[in-house]
Amino acid sequence: MPPKVALYGRPGAGKSTLAGLLTQELAAAGADVLNLKVAAPLYELQAIVHAMAGRPLLDGSEQDGELLNALGAHLRRINPVALTEAFTRRVRQAGQRRPQAVLVCDDLRAPDVRAVTALGFLLVEITVSDAVRLVRKRERADLSAGAEHHSTEAPVEAEPWRWVDNTGSLDELRERAAELAGEVLR
Repeated sequence: MPPKVALYGRPGAGKSTLAGLLTQELAAAGADVLNLKVAAPLYELQAIVHAMAGRPLLDGSEQDGELLNALGAHLRRINPVALTEAFTRRVRQAGQRRPQAVLVCDDLRAPDVRAVTALGFLLVEITVSDAVRLVRKRERADLSAGAEHHSTEAPVEAEPWRWVDNTGSLDELRERAAELAGEVLR
């Protein structure tokens, strides 16, 4: 069974950046890699809300953090497992369609840890100093920033399989991604 990796860390820690670098390193090593997001339904809802408001999003990478916080909170209020049930279905579909693919998730949140680890994901925590993280978060091209202390951003209380420090440069993070890829493929 191919490995599965779920990344977590504070907003702006570099989860998506590390996921992209890890995907590149795994693919360079010959692995089939598939990226899956727990919050994929929230991004779909975000696009619908913006379209309904007459301000459609130009591409799938745009994030309206305030809206995503609200959607996540309300979706979990209505059904606490809505996101993890949808994620579980996508993981199972990926296993059927691409059984050798390494799965990478870059958006693990505290309420989802139990469900994601039950699917066999190894947890990787991305750490960075708050000073660096907040600068990087401000430099992102988000439509709006999510709230630092919103319920959807609660710290993940889980023991990670590995830690990755992202305080340094992009080249240093690329080195960490290469090391992590080697460990994932062992």
